[in-house]
Amino acid sequence: MLTHHVLFWLKSDTTEEQKTAFRAGLESLSKVETIKSIYIGTPAPIDRPVVDTTYTFSLVIVFDDLAAHDVYQVHPVHKAFLDEFRVLFERVVIYDAQ
Repeated sequence: MLTHHVLFWLKSDTTEEQKTAFRAGLESLSKVETIKSIYIGTPAPIDRPVVDTTYTFSLVIVFDDLAAHDVYQVHPVHKAFLDEFRVLFERVVIYDAQ
């Protein structure tokens, strides 16, 4: 199993309409056939020094293995998401674990 966790910080001038479209774009990633499960969220209202709540969206995708992840990375659905929405990214951090 491989877990792909992506944290997105969108630019400060991103509108609510753009955020709604961005979330829909994240949801469209579920069309990639190698994804076992996908979770999309926003920061929970937890106030603890060790919890980072500065990001805009969190994306967690679970794959069966690294090969499934590699298919996702070059999949047309993933590339279309990046082409449409990368202009909104201020920062992106990715954690991959197996």
